[in-house]
Amino acid sequence: MGALSDKEIQARMVAVPDWQVDSGELVRTYLFEDFRGSLKFVNEVGELAEQAGHHPDIDIRYNKVRLGLVTHDAGGITEKDFDLAAKADKLC
Repeated sequence: MGALSDKEIQARMVAVPDWQVDSGELVRTYLFEDFRGSLKFVNEVGELAEQAGHHPDIDIRYNKVRLGLVTHDAGGITEKDFDLAAKADKLC
């Protein structure tokens, strides 16, 4: 799976409107009621990531979870990243 062009990325952003591209990654920060909510979400994302064989960068700050998606072996953002972003959004 090859990296998407900037034009292809912008076209796909419509499907995940709460995400943005930052420093070559597809990123979103989720806000939860508390730390337990953050952990629950991270565990659910972890399961999805394992199933997809694709693992996001995850940063937990109490009730905030930042996901960063990029396919390192492809050298950029791919369909795999957009797929996982959409699945993560469905968890909320």
